[in-house]
Amino acid sequence: MNTTDWKDALGKAFNMPVPEDNPTDEQQPQPEDRGDALEQQGKARLDIVLEKKGRGGKQATIVTGFTCDEAALKDVASRLKRSLGVGGSARGGEILIQGDFRQRVLAELTTMGFKARII
Repeated sequence: MNTTDWKDALGKAFNMPVPEDNPTDEQQPQPEDRGDALEQQGKARLDIVLEKKGRGGKQATIVTGFTCDEAALKDVASRLKRSLGVGGSARGGEILIQGDFRQRVLAELTTMGFKARII
């Protein structure tokens, strides 16, 4: 039985170094830091979109582009819903506001310090 590893054979065939099976700490990918929503302010651009499909003809304003954790996302959504006086939800990195409130959501997000645009 041949005990030659396929990586060793490939490295010998092309005169390349054989990669290690156990990467060092420097080579391991670091998990994305999903910090507070307030730390994200001014760094990434948020997109504000109006959706009508799949909602029984009703409109919904969707804010996407958040990279924060769910608790911070729900806090921002709560502030938006309270200031606009409407319902909505926050999950999966998106905030859903019931109705067409694109301009008012843009104004609120800019006063909170976020960069946003209407698409």
